[in-house]
Amino acid sequence: MKLQFKVQQYQTDAVDAVVDMFAGQPRRSGFSYRIDPGKVKPNAAPALFETNTTPDSGLRNSEIELSAAHLLANVHQVQTSRNLPLASKLVDSKAAPGAPNLDIEMETGTGKTYVYIKTIMELNKRYGWSKFIIVVPSVAIREGVKKSFDVTAEHFQQTYSTKPRSFVYNSSQLHEIERFSSDAGVQVMIINIQAFNATGKDNRRIYDVLDDFQSRRPIDVISANRPIVIIDEPQKIGAAQSLEALSRFSALMVLRYSATHKVEHTKVHRLDALDAYNQKLVKRISVRGITVKGLAGSTAYLYLDAIEVKKGQPPTARIELEVQTKAGPIKRHLKRVTKGTRLHDLANGIESYKDLVVTDVSAIDDTITLSNGDVVVAGQLADRDVTEETKRRIQIREVIRAHIDKERELFNQGIKILSLFFIDEVAKYRDYGREDTLGDYARVFEEEYEAAVTEVLGELELDEATTTYQQYLRRDTAREVHQGYFSIDKKSKHFVEGAVHKTGDEKGQSKDVGAYDLILKDKERLLSFAEPVRFLFSHSALREGWDNPNVFVMGMLKKSDNAISRRQEIGRGLRLAVDQHGERMDNPATVHDINELTVVTDESYTDFVTGLQKEIAESLADRPRKASVKFFTGKTIQTHDGETVVEEALAQALYQYLAKNDYINDDDTISEAYKASREAGTLAEPTSEVLKPAIDFVCTLVDALYIEVPLPTNGRKPKKVPLNEANFMKKEFQELWSRINHKAVYQVEFDSDELVRKCVKALDTHLSVTSLQYVVQAGKQRGSLEADDLTSGVGFEISTTSTQTETVSAGSQVKYDLLGEITEKTQLIRRTAAKILSKVTPDTFAKFRLNPEQFITEAAHLINEQKATVIVEHLTYDTLEDRFASAIFTENQSAQDFTKAGEKLKKHVYDYVVTDSKVERAFVTELDTSIEVAVYAKLPRGFFIPTPVGDYNPDWAIAFTEGSVKHVYFVAETKGSLSTLQLRGVEDAKIECARKFFAEVNQKFEGQVKYDVADSYSKLMELVTA
Repeated sequence: MKLQFKVQQYQTDAVDAVVDMFAGQPRRSGFSYRIDPGKVKPNAAPALFETNTTPDSGLRNSEIELSAAHLLANVHQVQTSRNLPLASKLVDSKAAPGAPNLDIEMETGTGKTYVYIKTIMELNKRYGWSKFIIVVPSVAIREGVKKSFDVTAEHFQQTYSTKPRSFVYNSSQLHEIERFSSDAGVQVMIINIQAFNATGKDNRRIYDVLDDFQSRRPIDVISANRPIVIIDEPQKIGAAQSLEALSRFSALMVLRYSATHKVEHTKVHRLDALDAYNQKLVKRISVRGITVKGLAGSTAYLYLDAIEVKKGQPPTARIELEVQTKAGPIKRHLKRVTKGTRLHDLANGIESYKDLVVTDVSAIDDTITLSNGDVVVAGQLADRDVTEETKRRIQIREVIRAHIDKERELFNQGIKILSLFFIDEVAKYRDYGREDTLGDYARVFEEEYEAAVTEVLGELELDEATTTYQQYLRRDTAREVHQGYFSIDKKSKHFVEGAVHKTGDEKGQSKDVGAYDLILKDKERLLSFAEPVRFLFSHSALREGWDNPNVFVMGMLKKSDNAISRRQEIGRGLRLAVDQHGERMDNPATVHDINELTVVTDESYTDFVTGLQKEIAESLADRPRKASVKFFTGKTIQTHDGETVVEEALAQALYQYLAKNDYINDDDTISEAYKASREAGTLAEPTSEVLKPAIDFVCTLVDALYIEVPLPTNGRKPKKVPLNEANFMKKEFQELWSRINHKAVYQVEFDSDELVRKCVKALDTHLSVTSLQYVVQAGKQRGSLEADDLTSGVGFEISTTSTQTETVSAGSQVKYDLLGEITEKTQLIRRTAAKILSKVTPDTFAKFRLNPEQFITEAAHLINEQKATVIVEHLTYDTLEDRFASAIFTENQSAQDFTKAGEKLKKHVYDYVVTDSKVERAFVTELDTSIEVAVYAKLPRGFFIPTPVGDYNPDWAIAFTEGSVKHVYFVAETKGSLSTLQLRGVEDAKIECARKFFAEVNQKFEGQVKYDVADSYSKLMELVTA
């Protein structure tokens, strides 16, 4: 399998943050210099033919030609566009004194390695810089980075018509440094910090004068290139000794990429844990914890495994309890119980269960209640003398169950599920003293896996949808589906503990490069269904090596280690999954239905989640949390007219609006009232004339202040919602379904001259750019100084401040491919883009010289807006004979959290419906009690309408009782607000496309289906009776 890569806007934004920092820098293809040839050893044997083993000339990076003021102005522009605090100066560092030191914050799993490789390519394309060094903190990360260069090479070759040449620094292969210095093209050296910061003989070679390197020091040859240094995970190599070592590279600049910067420099981009989750760039997290408690007045053993909801049945609890077998010994068995089950009878008379009766089973709360008053929650273990063995068996069982649940859901979508166990002793997986060599964990795994597969095969219905999955389950034995990844002894070929680092940044991590190589080599193979292995056991010391995107379940079968945070542990499974074609599963509509990482821990759910949220909250410490006029002033917002800077009058109006409506607390933090109103679409209308036209745009600034760490879901709560077959088969619903289940294709035909006219008008009317400005401040030392003046930083006083405007001469300083950039950003053909640019007024085109970067960005944004409008206006649908099958109501259905399910419904095609907001819950309540409604359905994700801006999944299909309303068949979209501004952009375009789709269906098939947007049941009744 080959992984597929595509251009992602959030990654492009991170690239642009660095590249735009140097806007105005001339492009130089490389500065030629004479490489130090060194000296040939006097006693060296003469060559048969005269050769020159050392190239005469090299190509080093050209110097940064922008002034400090110009660089700072560029930084301010980048920071303003990303709503980051403005830097007062470019922060210096011991790693590169006098050079730019930039921080790029990116959450784990969002592809920071891809981003800095693309940044390398863009810096080369725009400015000609070609020599780069990537510094990593560990062997594991080094091997992963090299693998990333290998797998992305073809992708970047297609984009840039070239690819970077990368190599891992090895002190015994110094010829690579010669090539690094002399070869043209993009050259990248990957080096781990220990290779030049440790005291070992091999590590010191980089600083030594070496006979086999023509009496030169490798560090001198490297530093002569003025390389750009990229540090991956800088917080792990921030010691003073490391910084001093880095300075010897004589870096042109230093770029630092991490999710958790400990030492701040000049931050130019932020994509933190909150951003990544809200933008659906990483998996969401589900947790299955284990809680230990004793039952009141009893020594009974009881484990509540799960609550099940099945078609036409009351909720059932699956419990493990001790049972007296006929053969004599007491064994633990899984049993299903319902309300009224007597545990004493179920256990065949074991005394400790006497008088214990199940009095209630709740699917909503995930609990059972016993006759002694105890309430047991799913995942809770009642055992007075719990053992390590018991907890580990339960964890292994839970991993297997979570795996199979996800596998059943995603198998038909072509997504291979992997589960990863971290253990702390090889012997627990592989015991070479036993005949079958199985360790305790491997033995328990095989027992539990066989039991789980037998149970699942007995439950699966014999239909076409599940036949292939049943064959997949039966194909491989329990022995074939698991594999260990550990260090391997070279002589015996047995798994061994392997050497680990005892101190320093890599403490607790494996030193075994071979083990990391095996993990990386098997990465793509493990993603294929043809490979039977789907459960992976690995030593916790190798955790840094794992980043397989299809790890959906993680089991921590090891003692808790305070040195490893929960964020670090789960970071190995946060990447979005890929299917059998290597395509990333990142469709915004389904991304978190598919991508959910389940963590099975021996902590309670509450303890794990509390600890994880605390760690995430600490990582968000530098985010602003309080509303103020100062915070809002100067921020950039995106309006219909492009990017706009918030002025003080608007900031003042916004702050007063928040205060007046109790949307901020007494300490200026954002209130729960704001969040609830924002979600429901019921924010108060502003009275300020300044704020009215901008309210929908400035709310994004307020949203940024509301910091709510995403709460991992309880992995035991989600359940498949049973189909109500009686409602589904009702004549009214089948009639409605037959009218709307047509598949369709769309086409767009429009006159390019019309697009040109609209784009020219938009550019002439709305294109606005600001001249590049920088501030010059002059000051002098105070006449008399106190010690406190120096410590508080007020030893100098400013005498003058002036703001200078710099006009960029696009012709003399840097060659901008205006037409090429516009073509790339708008996906128009060059002829159309050229026609648009040639028809704008001279005044509009003159703005290009004021600020080329902003001109290109704003012009592309305005053209794309007009393109979207024209596309929707000229869109037509052609319905096909092919239809959506009824099976989409049951196939690939994701499990859902029953805490949001409400009571059992009477008229819905499912017994329960999970809602996302108060608006939807109120809507459901009224639909279910309405005498006019015959049957209704929340349409499954599998039903969609194709549109140019992405697939669209309508909310509801409603069939009314014949004769009660004018429009019997209705498809509804529920929104908290009907304001066009609040439904702007992509969502509004999808709704307009849906109107055209249903118009076509009604015309071609006499469908008589009405489609519209309703924010309440009363609005719906207005629409169906009008």
